[in-house]
Amino acid sequence: MATERYNPRAIEPKWQKAWEDRKLFETKNDDPRPKYYVLEMFPYPSGRIHIGHTRNYTMGDVVARYKRAKGFNVLHPMGWDAFGMPAENAAMQNKVHPKEWTYQNIATMRAQLKVMGLSIDWSREFATCDVDYYHRQQMLFLDFVAKGLVTRKSSKVNWDPEDMTVLANEQVIDGRGWRSGALVEQRELTQWFFKITDYAQDLLDSLDGLDGWPEKVRLMQQNWIGRSEGLTIRWALAEGTAPDGESELEVYTTRPDTIFGASFMAIAADHPLAKKAAANNPELAAFIEDVRHMGTSVAALETAEKKGMDTGIRVVHPFDENWTLPVYVANFVLMEYGTGAIFGCPSGDQRDLDFANKYGLPVVPVVMPEGENPATFQILEEAYVDDGVMINSRFLDGMTPQAAFAEVAARLERRTIGNRPMGERKVNFRLRDWGISRQRYWGCPIPMIHCEDCGVVPVPKADLPVKLPDDIDFDKPGNPLDRHPTWRHVACPKCGKDARRETDTMDTFVDSSWYFARFTAPWENEPTDRKAANEWLPVDQYIGGIEHAILHLLYSRFFTRAMRDTSHVDLAEPFEGLFTQGMVVHETYRSEDGRWLAPTEVRLEQDGDERRAIEIVTGKPAEIGPLEKMSKSKKNTVSPEEITDGYGADTARWFMLSDSPPERDVEWTDEGAAGAHRFVQRVWRLVTTAADTLGGIAPASASEGQAGVVSKAAHKVLRAVGEDIEKLAFNRGVARVYELANALTAPLTQISEGKADPALKAATREGIDILVHLIAPMMPHLAEECWQVLGGEGFVSEQPWPVFDPALVVDDQFTYPVQINGKKRGDLTIARDADQVAVQQAVLALDFVQKALEGKSPRKVIVVPQRIVNVVA
Repeated sequence: MATERYNPRAIEPKWQKAWEDRKLFETKNDDPRPKYYVLEMFPYPSGRIHIGHTRNYTMGDVVARYKRAKGFNVLHPMGWDAFGMPAENAAMQNKVHPKEWTYQNIATMRAQLKVMGLSIDWSREFATCDVDYYHRQQMLFLDFVAKGLVTRKSSKVNWDPEDMTVLANEQVIDGRGWRSGALVEQRELTQWFFKITDYAQDLLDSLDGLDGWPEKVRLMQQNWIGRSEGLTIRWALAEGTAPDGESELEVYTTRPDTIFGASFMAIAADHPLAKKAAANNPELAAFIEDVRHMGTSVAALETAEKKGMDTGIRVVHPFDENWTLPVYVANFVLMEYGTGAIFGCPSGDQRDLDFANKYGLPVVPVVMPEGENPATFQILEEAYVDDGVMINSRFLDGMTPQAAFAEVAARLERRTIGNRPMGERKVNFRLRDWGISRQRYWGCPIPMIHCEDCGVVPVPKADLPVKLPDDIDFDKPGNPLDRHPTWRHVACPKCGKDARRETDTMDTFVDSSWYFARFTAPWENEPTDRKAANEWLPVDQYIGGIEHAILHLLYSRFFTRAMRDTSHVDLAEPFEGLFTQGMVVHETYRSEDGRWLAPTEVRLEQDGDERRAIEIVTGKPAEIGPLEKMSKSKKNTVSPEEITDGYGADTARWFMLSDSPPERDVEWTDEGAAGAHRFVQRVWRLVTTAADTLGGIAPASASEGQAGVVSKAAHKVLRAVGEDIEKLAFNRGVARVYELANALTAPLTQISEGKADPALKAATREGIDILVHLIAPMMPHLAEECWQVLGGEGFVSEQPWPVFDPALVVDDQFTYPVQINGKKRGDLTIARDADQVAVQQAVLALDFVQKALEGKSPRKVIVVPQRIVNVVA
């Protein structure tokens, strides 16, 4: 048996069917064992998964299998984030219905995932485009409406002109739509919003309690929420310059300490004051119109040359009635942020400095570094933005900026303008309400009705779900629901008159903001079974890409709070532990005429140090590009089938776990996969050799002799691998499994040659059993086959995790790094309890130390117990 090669193509489907027939991974909510919920961010059914997806799911699967072995009732579900623009794009391009395209892709991808041997509870599977799912989402929406968490208002939105829909701020990347890549425009539309800002402070404060989240993710969320403490200042408009009916300009600033450095005011093009100023000023009106056009894309707003036009309006400085400042309309001020107006302090802000230099406005330094001379300190081309000492600021001179802030605030709070304080302290947030309206068909319909008499009315819950119509066309751009002949028309639920449905559908981030709660009881008529949700949530370990650190996680945190406040769950935070895995990357290849080529379309050749790529079809040279995230657009994806067909799923799993720390990117290489497959075969040889030679031998530990060496190695690795999986340090766990395989090779050889005593046989048999248990979460098919060959009962997937013997993992030796004159030259392994004299003597006896000393005595030997030894020659 030991000479037969392991055949994954025959063995892996066998065990997958056995698990499915046994319903081994279906989870019961009433199971009395302690609960553990592990979840990977669910995939979008784009057509096919690539090896990068499977790295994500393999990590979660290792945790799920390990936790089951540790005695937990594990929930490990799978679903599909299935609404969105790609399905509509496919409908337009391929003349196929989005529903058909989506469900075909789900079937393909489900089959691909099952080939990977994932221990998923498929009985809980759903897609967000299932009517059952979005019906419950509409129920949640109506509950949020009743709770006052939904509003409808006109606002500037990010409009994707290619996908012809609205995007959230978070979906705009470098000024472009996150899916289409088109330059995003600013438009004024009436939209539905979730009032996420109601929870801004709580969302911020609660980050401190998310100890199981990466610090970088918490920081990203903190910055996105963007809490700032500042001052609202009301500047009086100078008489004779203000349009009729206007007397003041309100500005929010986080730097009131720099008020004596102010040299201009800047207002947004759509600020009410700008509109009034332009009414009798054709030149200004033309400039404002120009700003609207050149500021249509977010990228233009951020990167365009800073431009402005003087409105002729002047404001009076709050601390000097003889000092007036010009009011400009500027292309870099947005109405959505603060009050749509700023005061420009060029010396302390680079954007303001560039603007002032362009228009010849004063630049007065008001903060300088400590120790500088205020008489000579000046600002020319670079603003000073650091801490320091106040200068040129009258009663603030000599203060720190913090003290100056407080002093300005106190003085302005005591003064009034129009019966209101001239200054008011205010906390501001960068976070904006979440606009969820999308002008597309393939999304969850918003369950609202527009009636001319009654206004906007919720659909009664008894009338839910509002289903998407199947008979739609994509012959024209825009939302097919707007031009459907019958779907829009409905009776008003209040007055019974003709009314129309809301044709906007929900942002797909709504779909993914509560799916983790639905998994806890997807059969329920209500959105959740509150008892089940409270028992399972928060998710113990959530795994997904860093690209969702803001988009998805912040929305999910809001949604959980909103579901708590509408009595669907009793918690606020959805995810206790969060792990952001790295990507799988691969080289890119391009043909001579610039086409992207798949890895299967090129032949790689090595000539010494030079690597060349040849396009197989044409025989022409191809360009080898950099390592990049796998993407269909650049064709550098590797499908799981390319690996499983040749090497099997366990090889793919093992390689992805072993190659690098899981939070870092991993480079997929054929050589790496081949190396992983060799280890699969090596484990098989070890196990089959043990099955042949250790039949009838009961496993047992030993503490002495060669058997003791084997037992100590096995138990140390057993303890360490468990700790590594708990920390998601999969690559370290893999390295330790290699160590155990190495430690078992020589004893098995002795046993095969008849040279082993009973103690060594028993210890080796125990070591082999431990090896099989250790690989079970990582290479489950191989582990099941090994378990069967060794005569194990049932499935290894159902066996408890072995318990290490504490007496066998005590390390009675310590390895000291040995330095000579501060540079490491080697190591010394010695009894852990050896005193300093013994350590010194042993170090001086080392060959490399004696060679370095050349027969002389050392000047000094420094021993840092349990740390390091340094010999000073």
